[in-house]
This record gives sequence, structure tokens and C-alpha cells, in this order.
Amino acid sequence: MRLPVVRGVIDRRILVNYRADPSVIEPLLPPPFRPKLFRGMGLVGICLIRLKQLRPAFLPAWLGVSSENAAHRTAVVWDDNGITREGVYVRRRDTNSWLNTLTGGRLFPGFHHHAAFDVRESVEQLSVSMRSDDGETNLSVSGQLTPTWPTSSIFQSLAEASAFFEAGSLGYSATPTDSRFQGLELRCQNWHVDPLSVEEVHSNFFENESLFPKGTIEFDCALLMRNIAHEWHEQADLCCAAAAA
Repeated sequence: MRLPVVRGVIDRRILVNYRADPSVIEPLLPPPFRPKLFRGMGLVGICLIRLKQLRPAFLPAWLGVSSENAAHRTAVVWDDNGITREGVYVRRRDTNSWLNTLTGGRLFPGFHHHAAFDVRESVEQLSVSMRSDDGETNLSVSGQLTPTWPTSSIFQSLAEASAFFEAGSLGYSATPTDSRFQGLELRCQNWHVDPLSVEEVHSNFFENESLFPKGTIEFDCALLMRNIAHEWHEQADLCCAAAAA
């Protein structure tokens, strides 16, 4: 059964981005995915997104639901019938919604782990932390809006970073079956990002030196999105035949 188009509002989305040596990313990616390179580096990170008014497109907004969510992502490319495609591979999804936890991967794409979120924000300042119930994942980020793009970023401008991440609208999520990935495409009606000056960032996954040895990964930049009307479109699973290609 195909999922109907799901519509809602991205109330807040923080994209926390790290640049990493492709040689350490590759072993973490299942076939058929490969790191998408930018100036010789791979991009990994976390999407921290608060969704509101989320509902099937044929229902009114007041029937929609809200949730805080986190996704650990890698920018990837893969070959599909001789064509190189791009998007993101999502190794793990966490949420504060029991509805998402119970139905994710079953009624809609993406298995979710339940987690507790602590969110504190104003117009200019943001702080988000998360700890999963299973103890596997904890992370935090805090920062403030800034008009200045960081000179330390691999991207030379906000526009360059925005274009890179907007191209990653198609995501494939891990499932309990190693060679099956559930597809979901994000379509924003008014894509817009602002730079976020990060004061503190922590991720137990990206700070795990058994996965990312010292010197192979570095925080790059963070982007903020607010009040973005959007839709989610289910895509066909990427299954064993494609994964074995």
C-alpha cells in the first residue's frame, strides 16, 4: 500500500554538518551507497526537525500532528539502472512521538527509535539536546542566528551550502533487512536556510573514534530552517537487487 502524500510545516529544522574523510565514511555505508564528495570530502551530519500539522494532504491542517525528530545522515550517490543519483542515507531516526515509533517503517517509511528531547529557543537562540530511550544515541547543539558565513566551512558561501543540501531531498532509511532501504522525498514549497553560529555541538556517534579516528572528521557548519511548508512523498524501496548491483 502506497503512503498518501503527507503535508505539514517544518516549524524548525537544524542541519548539523560535519566534513569527513571519505575513507572512514565508506565502511559505514551499505551497498549501493557511496559518499557524495564535495571538494574531496564527504558530508555527514544530523537533521533536527520539528514538524507540525503533519497529516495526509487531503485532511485539514488542524488534524495534523507534531513531533521532534532527529536523523543521522550521510550525503550519498548510488547507481540506478546506469544513472547516478544523489540523496542521503539515513542510518538512524529518533523521535519523541510514540506514533512515529510505532508506525514508522510499517505504515510510513523510516523505522524510528523513541527518544527524549530538550528544546529551548527564542527568535535568535536555539538549544536542542536528545537522548534515546535505548541509550544508543545522545546529542546536543546550541547556537544563534548569524548573518555571517563561517570562513572555516568547506562551502564558500551560504548559497553554495544551501544548494548542496537542497539536492539531498531524497532519503533512504535503514531497515532491519540489510539490503532493503525505505525511500522518502522531501519537497519544500519555499526552501530557505540561514546560517547558525554554533557555540556547542556534541554527538556520541560522530565523536566515536573507533568509527571516526581523530583527525578524520570535523564540524563544518549548521543551517537553520523555519516555517517551511512541505510535503513528504514515498518512493519505491531500494531493495536487494539494486543493493547487489
